Amino acid sequence: MIRPFDAAVIGAGWAGLGVSYVLAKAGLSHRVLERGRIGETWLTQRWDSFHLNTTKSLTLMPGSRYEGSDPEGFFTHEEFVDLLEEYARVHRLPVAINTAVTALTRDGKAGIYRLITSAGELTARAVIIASGSLNCARRPEAARALPPHLLQIDSSVYRNPQTLPAGAVLVVGSAQSGGQIAEDLVMAGRTVFLSTGRTGRKPRRYRGHDIGFWERESGLFDVPRKDFVGPDGRIAGRPLLGALHTISLQSLSAQGVVLLGRFTGIANGRLTFADDVHECLRLGDEVSARTRQHIDDYIGRNCPDAPPSIDDPAETVAPRLPDPPILSLDPSAHHLTTVIWCTGLKGDYSFVQVPGVLNAHGQPLESEGLTEAPGVYFAGVDFSSTRKSGTIFGIAEEAHRLVDHIIARRRDHPQFDLDGRFTNCDVACWLQS
Repeated sequence: MIRPFDAAVIGAGWAGLGVSYVLAKAGLSHRVLERGRIGETWLTQRWDSFHLNTTKSLTLMPGSRYEGSDPEGFFTHEEFVDLLEEYARVHRLPVAINTAVTALTRDGKAGIYRLITSAGELTARAVIIASGSLNCARRPEAARALPPHLLQIDSSVYRNPQTLPAGAVLVVGSAQSGGQIAEDLVMAGRTVFLSTGRTGRKPRRYRGHDIGFWERESGLFDVPRKDFVGPDGRIAGRPLLGALHTISLQSLSAQGVVLLGRFTGIANGRLTFADDVHECLRLGDEVSARTRQHIDDYIGRNCPDAPPSIDDPAETVAPRLPDPPILSLDPSAHHLTTVIWCTGLKGDYSFVQVPGVLNAHGQPLESEGLTEAPGVYFAGVDFSSTRKSGTIFGIAEEAHRLVDHIIARRRDHPQFDLDGRFTNCDVACWLQS
């Protein structure tokens, strides 16, 4: 008789591998199903100069600790994928690469789910979806109306300035990807327009340490979701943060990036923008000031020997703004050839066919990783339970919580037969690494 696995994990990025490690430690039979290679999104959806925004000492997987000589340095995306591959190899995690899940359904038997994949089918009592909530680009509807001669790409497709056609570039969105890509372009000598948004920002370093060190020590990462959800249910995205140094709208403008307001659409062949650059600058300053004040208060109570605050040039430089503000762009007059959309990301969960798992927009319907479908979980979702959710070093805590829940279900339902077996597939194909 074919019997289900204890669990199936969809996705072999940091979240999926972190959950797999904890499942293995708990002795639960499982497989990790990955559509491509380990860390596929990091390999195919990052630009050439990309570095992780968390320091090496914070880029930790469950059961790992940093023992290198550069704790406040930053991994490139290639180095991080090497780390993930080594992690899976050392811990002998059961990863099946090149195995895309095309459908997740309820099997019909109590507490069993069926996963249809490109390599066959399997069943499991629990399913942890760790395929990523930030791997599909969002564009505003107005993007459809842009002149056809303009090249439009998303931040996930951008690689380097040399791959773009000659001419000016408009970057839309001023959070982390937009700010970092705009700087990458302007440092290569390109003419860059940046359409800003109401996004906060943070300094890269503060009072002798990387900002992430102080956020962890002071408890900012542990603020629960309920404390930062707005009255309308919305959560502000992560603020602008340079991967290697502080980036601000002010510093970008000082380097030659032309700051525009929020993109509002197309009128008579011209791209139009709101007159709100000053508001965006003010919001960035306010968020940075609140972050620094929180850290100062923590240091005052706990770290009297911490270095004093030193002004960061990227935060104190005066902005260079167009006068009068540019409220529309004629692509021909400004030699504009490329638009890069840095306007947000979402997950691709089109394979999920289980009620109570996705909302009306096809995105996770979850609370702290749990869904209304018993035994279906999400891992690695941004802001799922705290500000730490969706960060690499946060997966250890999250994975243990989810696996504890799986074990509790197993204990509460002793009639489940949990020895794992495959169906319709050569077992060897599931053990690729």
